[in-house]
Amino acid sequence: MDRKTNRAIIRKIMLTEWDPIGVSGIPEAQDEYDAYADAVFDMLVNQTTSVDAIAQYLFKIATEHMGLSHPGLAERCEKAARAAAAFQSDL
Repeated sequence: MDRKTNRAIIRKIMLTEWDPIGVSGIPEAQDEYDAYADAVFDMLVNQTTSVDAIAQYLFKIATEHMGLSHPGLAERCEKAARAAAAFQSDL
């Protein structure tokens, strides 16, 4: 797969597994998490991070940058991190 396709897969993971603000069903907001997806993609490509590090990154973005706090947020971050890491072997 090419880089563009791989980034699209990570983008989809961010929208379906993470989606802390609930925009996955809004066509106009499909690029909402692109910067975060790119950061996760780079972590995976460089193989410099663990599932825990990705989950912590996503949790920090959701809580500190977006100002969110709701039940299940940590689990959502962990689920997205696991999905992204599972994809890593395809990069």
